[in-house]
Amino acid sequence: MKIGLSSNALKHSGGLERYAMDLVRGFAAKGVQLAFFARRFDLSVPESRMVEAHRINVSFLPGKLRDAWFNWRLRAARRAAKVDVLIGCNRVDSSEIAICGGTHLGFLRATGRPQKRSDDWQIALERRQYARSRVIVAHSQLMHDELRELYGVAQTKIRVLYPPVDGARFTPVDAGKRAELRRKFGFADHEVVLLFPSSSHERKGLPLIEAALRGTNLPVVLAVAGRPPAYTSERLRYIGYVKDIEDGYRAADFTLLASKYEPFGLVGVESVMCGTPVIFPSSIGCCDAIAPHAKFVFAPDDEADLRATIERAVQERLAAAPREPMDVARGAVLYDASVAGHVDALLALTASVDGGA
Repeated sequence: MKIGLSSNALKHSGGLERYAMDLVRGFAAKGVQLAFFARRFDLSVPESRMVEAHRINVSFLPGKLRDAWFNWRLRAARRAAKVDVLIGCNRVDSSEIAICGGTHLGFLRATGRPQKRSDDWQIALERRQYARSRVIVAHSQLMHDELRELYGVAQTKIRVLYPPVDGARFTPVDAGKRAELRRKFGFADHEVVLLFPSSSHERKGLPLIEAALRGTNLPVVLAVAGRPPAYTSERLRYIGYVKDIEDGYRAADFTLLASKYEPFGLVGVESVMCGTPVIFPSSIGCCDAIAPHAKFVFAPDDEADLRATIERAVQERLAAAPREPMDVARGAVLYDASVAGHVDALLALTASVDGGA
């Protein structure tokens, strides 16, 4: 059986592109070379040498037409590559296994954004992908519920598999190393650091966080990692694009998001694996996968509850004996987050799909 994987790109990125790179490493570790179909390949990353690369060029097209072109070209490309089972990590209607890391209808509902013609095209392609696939892997219970409610997908077609996290990369460090990292990022000993990792500040809830922190007397610093904010202050600091984001987690006291739409929120699992608790709205998909001792949860889009939750978390941190990172990380993740375990589950699905063809 030959397995293919479709993704927008094979490169360092967020969301499903990063997940696809995890899959490449995981399948390679089991001796499986994937046929990888993408718009772009970063030849500098080791994963590019672990796959049979098939590039589908879309650069000559306007952005809103690229999904349709890629989807159309992929059908012939997978046949030519003699792929038996295709795992779709982007919107494609020829995948036997569709990975659902977010839905467009769910995004529009959560953000309240009016639906445009280009949205209609994306939603139509999603509907075809879900209808034609044999199995849909939902990355959270939230995605499972959106597939059922918004797309009418049969319960029997959906498997909930939380996405994997590199357990060798995301780990706690000792007190000496943590102090060194805090100095590197410019955090003072008395400051309680709230890490805000974001490339989309509006969607990740920065305005709500700023409102909740306004006027507080707590010694808190909101450290933005990723895209620069519109302005900075003594309390709102930009620490740049942090490539080794695990060090950002380790240096911070909490990781904070107030997202309007977060299908899973991998940063939550990464953070607690590094020993840093999260402050998240209950609507973020990964909340179900994080143990109570490693999270502070507030009502979505509720400024008062966010303010109270931050105050509770900070007061706990300032207590005489705050919880050590190693204690936070222990038992913080409520599922097998290993890449190997996730790939084993996908291999079982590919075998069932291929065997039922």
